[in-house]
Amino acid sequence: MRRLRRVPSGMSTLMKTSPFERVDDTVASFRWRPELDVERIPAPQRIAPSSLAIEASVVTTTGSEVGSGRLIVLHDPDGNPAWDGTFRFVSFCRADVDFDMVNDPLLSEVGWTWLTEALNDAGADYHDASGTVTAVSSRSFGQLATEADRAEVEIRASWTPVFSTDDEVASHIAAWQALLCTTAGLPPLPDGIIPLSGRLDH
Repeated sequence: MRRLRRVPSGMSTLMKTSPFERVDDTVASFRWRPELDVERIPAPQRIAPSSLAIEASVVTTTGSEVGSGRLIVLHDPDGNPAWDGTFRFVSFCRADVDFDMVNDPLLSEVGWTWLTEALNDAGADYHDASGTVTAVSSRSFGQLATEADRAEVEIRASWTPVFSTDDEVASHIAAWQALLCTTAGLPPLPDGIIPLSGRLDH
């Protein structure tokens, strides 16, 4: 996968003309974990004056997809009362889980802590987080009885980020990556380990 750079090498952060372009560039240059296949997708056009969207699949070394997600970044330079800010991050993550896991009454609460812990661990300052955690299962019968049971968890969330530097923007991207990987059952990267591969496809 290619690493996108919207700002030429050597151009300072101060020369980036708008906060949204700074966020766009940070997303484009972010170092994704190698298990993630990330690409841009069309972003919603009517919710905010500016927006971007990416989609990611979590793929094992055997090539099996174990989870997927989308992240949309909305920006209104005039601010939005519903967000209490000028940016809003909107996230969707889903992954297959053990069939018995969906019957755990604590799964929803645990799923929400995956988001808050990801944000806190990444040092991402935020407020007004909201969302839902949904666990569903299906079991086949009759002529479909030979099909395997299926269960999955979905986490839909949004939050208003607080940032003033590119590194602070990157902390929110890192938090979303951690949420997606946790949902898909991947272990966290050890402290100090920087992914050497994994790029954003345009």
